[in-house]
Amino acid sequence: MATTDWSREEVEAAVADYMHMLTQELAGQVYNKTTHRRALAMKLNNRSEGSIERKHQNISAVLIELGCPYISGYKPLGNYQGLLLDVVAEQVERDSAFDKAALGAVQQQFVPPLTQDLAAMMEDPPKLELRDSARSEYRAPRRALHRDYIAREAANRSLGEAGEILVVEYERDRLFRSGHRRLSDRVEHVSRVKGDGLGYDVLSYEPSGRERYIEVKTTTFGKQTPFYISRNEVNFSDEAREQFQLYRLFDFRKQPRLFALEGPVRTRCVLDPLTYIARFT
Repeated sequence: MATTDWSREEVEAAVADYMHMLTQELAGQVYNKTTHRRALAMKLNNRSEGSIERKHQNISAVLIELGCPYISGYKPLGNYQGLLLDVVAEQVERDSAFDKAALGAVQQQFVPPLTQDLAAMMEDPPKLELRDSARSEYRAPRRALHRDYIAREAANRSLGEAGEILVVEYERDRLFRSGHRRLSDRVEHVSRVKGDGLGYDVLSYEPSGRERYIEVKTTTFGKQTPFYISRNEVNFSDEAREQFQLYRLFDFRKQPRLFALEGPVRTRCVLDPLTYIARFT
């Protein structure tokens, strides 16, 4: 019978196995999760497949906290063992193969993909799960890490523009399919034409003709990956709450999909204030 807490040796083995799979995924290599899981189980203290699966999900949650990509097939699961954060941070810092693969993934040039069935891209958004200190066993403290890969990806202008172009195509297709061809022709990529200071990227329409203001956030990583949003964009989502939608594109390199968050962003996400402007008056 396995003990409740994983030993450091077990945690290190699980994290090393996960990081190997993640590095392969980022590099575009194929791997088999079942083969990995069976090989890992032989290094552990009689852990069940379900226990190993949950540990992999915990590792995904830790990687998000550290600003790293995660394996999208392992949905992040919080309430993790405190030791896990330390081990993941240690391995991320010294894993040069992962660093090279992650940098290559976030810094490459992107072009809009050719997607045949645009309507099939839309999915339900993730559920908002507020942190509850009474239920949470552990919350990651601030860590000094070498890189924040999620921030680096957010700064990739080619990825952002490719995502916006795909959303323009999606919106034109949505309106065309619903029989509103004239509205489809009026969909506009406003961030390209008018600049990106309006608080949204794409001007689209409801079937009634009412304007829909769409802010686009794109990632090559999984559905649960956090995104950066400006104060201007958050404020605009408050002001245009009846017409604003944030489209989150994810898995952009492999099979682009998206979900929509309608109305004020602060009601649909947990907003962490990461940057301040320091004034003297």
